[in-house]
Amino acid sequence: MEFINPTIEQYALNHTQPENDTLFQLNRETNLKVMMPRMLSGHLQGRILSMFSNMIKPKYILEIGTFTGYSAICLSEGLIQGGKLITIDINVELEKMVRNYFSKAEVTKKIDYRIGNALTIIPDLKEKFDLVFIDADKENYSTYYDLVFDKVNNGGFIIADNVLWSGKVLMDKDKMDKDTKAICDFNDKVHKDDRVEHLLLPVRDGLMIMRKQNKN
Repeated sequence: MEFINPTIEQYALNHTQPENDTLFQLNRETNLKVMMPRMLSGHLQGRILSMFSNMIKPKYILEIGTFTGYSAICLSEGLIQGGKLITIDINVELEKMVRNYFSKAEVTKKIDYRIGNALTIIPDLKEKFDLVFIDADKENYSTYYDLVFDKVNNGGFIIADNVLWSGKVLMDKDKMDKDTKAICDFNDKVHKDDRVEHLLLPVRDGLMIMRKQNKN
């Protein structure tokens, strides 16, 4: 994920609004106790997600991939009064920790946390979303995109994480593993999709920002 000079990245962090106490504790506990803590959105990306959410002012957000709940808390900061974030994760082992931090952050009433397979949960969702955040198994990114597209309001946003995949997207295709190939296929799919405006933002491990165009 280290695409930026560490000194520059630290300067950016030093000049970004700090994490609140709950997010700081969640960040620390994830890094101390949870396998693959790099999956956490973290301070800088968390503030980016919060800023996007506050700009969009969504009524409904869908998050695919909860992990320890950091990004969900950040995204929920921009919800309008009465809004809701649905977050889905398949890892039941993290449920107690996630619910504990949702409670500490006082967002439990705003977040519908579902344990299960997103591939089977998403088709049954009735909401129309203003913002979708995809941060789950990379092999299914294109499938998640297809599943949520018609559930996103015109003018709504889809954000996908890890689209630079630690720089492995630059490898020769015959040397790529299946996750890297899946990310490359997803990036190409979005780039060719005239239904969305899109921007690949080289922050942390890469964010693909997509805006669903208003079309008749």
